[in-house]
Amino acid sequence: MDETAHSEINELRDLIGQTRAHMRRQQLLGVERLHVAWPERQGKSPEPFLPLTHVRQALGECARCKLHTGRKTIVFGVGDPQAWLVFVGEAPGADEDQQGEPFVGKAGQLLTRIIEAMKLTREQVYICNIVKCRPPANRNPEPDEIAACEPFLIAQLQAIQPKLICALGTFAAQTLLRTKEPISKLRGRFHDYHGIPILPTFHPAYLLRNPHEKKTVWEDMKLLQRTYETLIATQRLTHNTRIVATIDLP
Repeated sequence: MDETAHSEINELRDLIGQTRAHMRRQQLLGVERLHVAWPERQGKSPEPFLPLTHVRQALGECARCKLHTGRKTIVFGVGDPQAWLVFVGEAPGADEDQQGEPFVGKAGQLLTRIIEAMKLTREQVYICNIVKCRPPANRNPEPDEIAACEPFLIAQLQAIQPKLICALGTFAAQTLLRTKEPISKLRGRFHDYHGIPILPTFHPAYLLRNPHEKKTVWEDMKLLQRTYETLIATQRLTHNTRIVATIDLP
């Protein structure tokens, strides 16, 4: 690793440490949720966000919350580091903890089928979770665990710079949107995450327990697919227009 990369990783670690300390102080004061401002890139030559590889290196062999004591593997994320679409789930399960990859169990297999039904592959999107370590007995992540992991999720999204985000389940949607609204009220429409459209929907694990909701989720996914395809078409049109504009006519 060169000196620049090493310096950037150390700076990210310091920033994340300061963020976690601030969150803890606010928790002691009774504050339940904080608004996290997305840094704006200013100037003609803005500094790019750190690449995913540097974010992973900054995470290291994380011991920032109690989840590290029972995990087998840190489940960071998988997929295209420049993906236009990111799926954010809740936490790794037993299969994910064993294999080190998000959404590989039964719920993950269902997510893969959903992605393929959208005419995409897992390799074309990015998949991650709010927390990177498996909670014991697959319980819900606790506030301090989310607070410890969230700076790395923010850094992941900043590195990827997706055009769309799909929040899978209550914890992903509530964490990203800073709300306590239930997923049943959040799903079905886009919300704003620092200028990025985000679509909440039910978690695939919920669909395994409640198969009658699959139709509801598919309606959400059709909305997501249409929006994704519109973005792709717009990008191609813009690209082709730029090419035509550069041609010197006789």
